[in-house]
Order: sequence, then structure tokens, then C-alpha cells
Amino acid sequence: MFNLAYDQMPMKPPATDPENVKTRQRLLEVAGAVFAEQGFKNATVREICKRADANVAAINYHFGDKQGLYSETLRYWVRESLAKYPPNMGINESSTPQQKLFAYVRSFFWRIFDEGRPSWYGKLMAREMIEPTHALDECATETMRPITELLRQIVRELMPDAGEELVRRTALSIVGQIVFYHHCRPAIDKIYPDVCYTRDEIDKLAEHVTQFSLAAMKNLKMNEKRSQMEGS
Repeated sequence: MFNLAYDQMPMKPPATDPENVKTRQRLLEVAGAVFAEQGFKNATVREICKRADANVAAINYHFGDKQGLYSETLRYWVRESLAKYPPNMGINESSTPQQKLFAYVRSFFWRIFDEGRPSWYGKLMAREMIEPTHALDECATETMRPITELLRQIVRELMPDAGEELVRRTALSIVGQIVFYHHCRPAIDKIYPDVCYTRDEIDKLAEHVTQFSLAAMKNLKMNEKRSQMEGS
């Protein structure tokens, strides 16, 4: 259940020469920052290479072109973020569905609010949602679909008798609660300027979203049973 496809993401084999390997790594690191700050359209290969102290030809050598660099950058930061905060962190197959849901929600929050290097993941994905690029299909296939499927399986455990449409909508509603805090953060900061997204606060948010979702699922199950009884 917890085997995610990001472990098998296709990656171009890096050149074996140590200097080439270092150059490729620097380009991915720097590109994460530049693309997160400026977006795919506004970011330039020239600026990325300048920051990475690399020749412009290195982009073509390692990634083919700017699009190839962007695709590999997204894959790289997704892998980094999921390696640090996997959706099943701290649980196993014997854990309850409620525990699995909390772990999923908490790790999701940590990925999008993380500081430092892995924080590029949240910023890159936020930009990708607002300004979709050629890489969105790849992200959906390689990352979003397997992670969403994991959540769907958790919801299915919590709502074993629910129809597939209700399970899908419930899973998407859970994700919607989480990403709201990230995408709307500028407005939230204006309305609630005293709120700081510390690790403790993020854990409280995760607990709230989990409990709120569990209560909603309980109510949905009751409504579905009531509808079935009225229809019979």
C-alpha cells in the first residue's frame, strides 16, 4: 500500500565524470531556487548557469534544453521532499486508518511549509498549479496520482461502504484543506498576522484537518445510509 511510484521516477543517468556530476547537481539545486522565485517563463538559462557557475552548454549536455531542465528539477525536488517527509512517516501496515490519515496530512503540511532547500518543492508546485507548464502531465502521472491514490485508499478504509465518487470527493476535500493554507498564505498572514507556522503550529493544523475530516466522513456515512433507507 505504501509503495509510491516516486521511487521509480525516470531520471536521465548522470555523466560519470565527477566534475560533470557536480555540475549537474549544482544546476538542479540552483534551478529549484530560480524556478520557484520566477516561474518557468521568466527564469532564464543564463541566470541559472551564472548562479551555478556553469557554462550555458551544460544545460544542453545534461538536460537537453530549458524544458528538460525544468522537468528534471521538479522530479529532483519532489524526490527530496518526499524522502524527507514521506506520506507514511511514522506508521506501518498495522496502524489504524485514523493514524494513517494523520500521518498523510501532517507530512503534506511539512512538505509545503518546510524551510530551507526542500521548501522549493512547495513553491514549485504552487507555481505549477497557477501557471501550468509542459511538466504538469508528468507531475500528475509520476507524483500526484500515486500520492492521491494513497489518500484514496486511506479514505476507503475509513468509508468502506461509500461509493467511489464520494471517496474521490472526500480525498480531494482533504487535500483542499491543506493546500488552502499554502496558496492563501499571503491573505491569511494579513488577516491573522500573529500566526507563525512553527513545527508545533503545523502539527496542530494537521490534527485539526484530520479531526475535521474524520467528523465529516462520519457525517457523510450517516447521510448516505439515510439516503439508502429513504430510497428503499
